[in-house]
Amino acid sequence: MPTQLRAHETRAAIITAAASLFRSRGYGGTSQENVAEAAGVTKGALYFHFKSKEHMAHAVIAAQHDAAMTLVDDVSIDGIAGLPALLEMTYRFAYLLRTDPIVQAGIRLTMESSNLSSPVVEPYRDWIKAADAQLRIAAQAGDVPDSTDIVAASRFIIPAFTGVQLVSEVREGRSDLYQRVEEMWMLLLPTLVRRERLNDYLQLSAKLRRDLPQQS
Repeated sequence: MPTQLRAHETRAAIITAAASLFRSRGYGGTSQENVAEAAGVTKGALYFHFKSKEHMAHAVIAAQHDAAMTLVDDVSIDGIAGLPALLEMTYRFAYLLRTDPIVQAGIRLTMESSNLSSPVVEPYRDWIKAADAQLRIAAQAGDVPDSTDIVAASRFIIPAFTGVQLVSEVREGRSDLYQRVEEMWMLLLPTLVRRERLNDYLQLSAKLRRDLPQQS
């Protein structure tokens, strides 16, 4: 096996093992030795790729964020824009939160970022930017009233979703997350959407929830 490919596979194995441990034990409960053992690599190999536990944590967060931004791009590729895209993104990400170990680990690490010396701001910034872009498209399409403060709405929707998924994780292990996301939109859509379009978007939100695979 070429050296470069072997190094790539070793790094990927370490990130996967680190994600599994960070997801279940958190940042404080995971050591580099734990990760090396779980990944089946020597400590030397681990230190070659990651000089510290924090370096590993940021790599997991970056992998999680890449998955999230791929999701955002996929929605655009699917030809969905405006409010339908914003709803679609939250439901698709809810699915990842219930099924993808790296996404789950990255979110936990983001919530525990006070343990890290470098702040974790990029995921929030990019999600707010994505929400802002879709709300502006919705406003141009006439779905959102001209009086809507797009910047304020974007800065509220993403933290609202963050809070919803966090409480769902703490209380129910995210088993109720799809329902909680639908409830979030039931409360937010009346403040965002023109009255004549409200029922259409409430129905769309309900459909998106129903269409999600029901993995636990």
